[in-house]
Amino acid sequence: MTLISRVMGFVRDMLIASLFGVSEATDAFFVAFKIPNFLRRLFAEGAFAHAFVPVLSLYKQHESEAGIKAFIDRTTGTLAVLLIGMTLLGVVISPWLIIVFAPGFPNEGDQHRLAVELLRITLPYVFFISLTALAGSILNVYGRFAIPALTPVILNLTMIAAAIWLSPLCAEPIMALGWGVAVAGIIQLLFQIPPLLRLGLLPRLQWGWHDSGVRRVAGLMLPAIFSASVVQVNMLFDTVVASFLEQGSVSWLYYSDRMVEFPIGMLGVAVGAVMLPSLSRSHASNDAPAFSMSLDWGLKLVFVAGAPATIGLVMLANPLLSTLFQYNAFDANDVMMSGRSLQTFALGLLAFVMIKVVVPGFTARQDARTPARFGIYSVISNIVLSLLLVVPLAHAGIALATTLSAYLNVALLLAALIRQNIYRFGAEWGVFTARVMLANLAMTAFLWQTVDATDWLFANGLSADGLSASGLDRSARLLWTIFEAALIYVVSLFIAGFRFGHLLNKARGT
Repeated sequence: MTLISRVMGFVRDMLIASLFGVSEATDAFFVAFKIPNFLRRLFAEGAFAHAFVPVLSLYKQHESEAGIKAFIDRTTGTLAVLLIGMTLLGVVISPWLIIVFAPGFPNEGDQHRLAVELLRITLPYVFFISLTALAGSILNVYGRFAIPALTPVILNLTMIAAAIWLSPLCAEPIMALGWGVAVAGIIQLLFQIPPLLRLGLLPRLQWGWHDSGVRRVAGLMLPAIFSASVVQVNMLFDTVVASFLEQGSVSWLYYSDRMVEFPIGMLGVAVGAVMLPSLSRSHASNDAPAFSMSLDWGLKLVFVAGAPATIGLVMLANPLLSTLFQYNAFDANDVMMSGRSLQTFALGLLAFVMIKVVVPGFTARQDARTPARFGIYSVISNIVLSLLLVVPLAHAGIALATTLSAYLNVALLLAALIRQNIYRFGAEWGVFTARVMLANLAMTAFLWQTVDATDWLFANGLSADGLSASGLDRSARLLWTIFEAALIYVVSLFIAGFRFGHLLNKARGT
């Protein structure tokens, strides 16, 4: 389901790139969308889930059905009231929010005005998607993962429909994307109602600020922002710095970020979503060996899949961007500029994914303060490094700063888990790492010999503007290259003695 959602996200971004290209208008939309999208990730993939799921797991383990239902009702009602207030406030202060998050946009200029209008349209999405995330967390705790994983497809389909059919009717075509985001939030929330009804857990809104469970979630929420969502916080700061650079920098960062988000979603978010309820159950039942085994399984899974994904994104950066986006308004220069930040973002892929897997090791035990402290260190390092690297490397320096800060964060997290005897590396890690690295070296050698990034832009009938070769030709060539590289990697793993069944057995706890 996550794969379907991420593929549709690529289709959406390909369409946006083709229809709108890179301009002041797209920069304005991506800034306006960044704010509600950041809050979506904060709730759907980050802080709220890491605060709510462990508490709900405890209620499920120790409370009656009536107690569980009351906790869910009060949490939902309290969250809804707070979200309404936050959304209304955001609409009122939208001009100032754009100044804060895109200070490089000229004040009172057309780009600032457009960004403000788009933000006011998209902010209600925060209310609906946050309640959608709460519903998804409930379903995950009860072992229902498909609907929450598939729900983001609705956002992609709605934005695609708005881009194709609504944008021609708008005086400012980019406004259609804003309306698509707003409508998607409503549909996504409605999509959660049938599975909640089947569980008998459809919330009835009740104010419950003084409820002990609600207060516990609220207490975990703030530190969880800097623990589970530190990468999103850093990405938001990246947009602030990029707004001061040349026109298109915000869009180049957006498209490169989207490429890295695909494996993050497939590995980090998906595995983290499955692990958090499992870890919470292990903690609630005081099963320390199972807790450590779950962490070990997650780390091995993301390493065996994340290492080749990192190499692939770095070495195929321009071919990927050219194949997916280089049509009509998105030209060869946009590919080259986006490719620079994609390569530096891709170098941090393993760290980005591992954070999603390691943080649940703390939040499942309702310890959000330790990873929050490390997250603050990461944010500070990102700010300092961005300001240092943006001068020599422009927008690619911003991406590199985020990458380095992510490795600092994950190193601190892993060290703390080991130091507190929460997680222990298994004895087989040495052999496992050697096998994976040998397979990655074989794949790297293949790509090094066969891939010429500039060849995708200027050779084989593809002109400098990127318009003369069909998307089908480029897609077929790229997919064949990826297939060959993946086949070499898997065969090399097998020859080195690695067996995927071992990871499956770990997942089953055998």
